[in-house]
Amino acid sequence: MKKLSFFVLTAALVIGLTGCGAKDSGGTKYKFATDAAYAPMEYMDKGKLTGFDIDFLAEVMKEAGLSYDVANTGWDTMLTSVKQGNEYQGGISSVSITDERKQSYDYSIPYFESTNMILVKEGSPIKNATDLKDKKVAVQISTTADILMTKIMGDNNKSLKRLDNNTLALMELENNGVDAVVADIAIVREYVKNNPNKKFVTISDPTNFESEYYGILLPKGSELKAKLDPAIKKVIENGAYAKVYKKWFGQEPDTKKLLEQK
Repeated sequence: MKKLSFFVLTAALVIGLTGCGAKDSGGTKYKFATDAAYAPMEYMDKGKLTGFDIDFLAEVMKEAGLSYDVANTGWDTMLTSVKQGNEYQGGISSVSITDERKQSYDYSIPYFESTNMILVKEGSPIKNATDLKDKKVAVQISTTADILMTKIMGDNNKSLKRLDNNTLALMELENNGVDAVVADIAIVREYVKNNPNKKFVTISDPTNFESEYYGILLPKGSELKAKLDPAIKKVIENGAYAKVYKKWFGQEPDTKKLLEQK
């Protein structure tokens, strides 16, 4: 559900994290890129990469017996680099599986179900996504939230504020610059959890915001897919996935529904 932009970041901070997986028979160390600005999925904590995606990848690479590194490259650099398939052989950064992106990339099998969520202040008359049509709404530019709200509000609607990241979008809501923020459910819930005194209200709208699935992003024709897919399936089935999920979200995942995805 993350950004769809392909513009290169001009000042991406690159910070690497060495994985714990054992080297495969060829001695290859795979390099993954991420955009560590999406807590609780991936973010920096005291100079170290952390988050659900980071812990999940560690389990997958351990299961696959592969050595790896993860680098915080920023979103646009990740997309460009993974597409080229030279410096980075994969990207893990809450990347939604979309038909459009499948034209340029391969994906692992899905590993996470997500959807968008609306965040408003207490007392707001907004009840669903269609109520946002004539309101001021902030989204992170080139995310699926941006795409969904563009369809609802119109491409040239100046009341739709497309900002560089969700932090700026949330600040707009705090400062009464907008009536609502639309973003990933994990991002919205994490923000509300960390700001219990700000009286925010979350709104789910399954009618207008369908479920989406994340996959590990790969270059077209990547040989890594054949190694990752069975490892992901095993991690989901053997309980390791549920352990990581509960660590970050405090509840059991619906692995049955996840495993039904192709």
